[in-house]
Amino acid sequence: MYERILVPVDGSDASHAGLNEALALAAEHQSRLRLVHVVDDLITMPMYEGAIFAGELIEQLRKQGRKLLDECLALCKKKGIAAEAVLLERVGGQAGVLVIEQAQEWPAELIVMGTHGRKGLKRIVLGSDAEYVVRHATVPVLLVRAPPELGGA
Repeated sequence: MYERILVPVDGSDASHAGLNEALALAAEHQSRLRLVHVVDDLITMPMYEGAIFAGELIEQLRKQGRKLLDECLALCKKKGIAAEAVLLERVGGQAGVLVIEQAQEWPAELIVMGTHGRKGLKRIVLGSDAEYVVRHATVPVLLVRAPPELGGA
């Protein structure tokens, strides 16, 4: 039913729950996964430059992102699921914008992503990439919450 499933990953418990759901769907439908991780360069703004050079911080974020993607790819391989990974970068704004772009460019038939399930002020202050994706995606979106004991709401 879904041959191409896009899965944003960020290393959180919610993200792991989303990946696990995508793996189950991929096994059932012989789907291919594209794993996406977004590095946010905004956190390298001047307030951080006194402790670490911005270039070093960006490179460290890229390394961590590649490591996360490699770990996720290894899990896919272990489960026998065909997968590829893409590391994306943005400067501020919502990661959801890049998720939507990837879904269109690849093209994905389904997006599966974890959500923290934030409500109220936390959602307003921290934003919600999941909400952005749901509102702007042109393909179905499956949101997966981490179990409460792992940080889900």
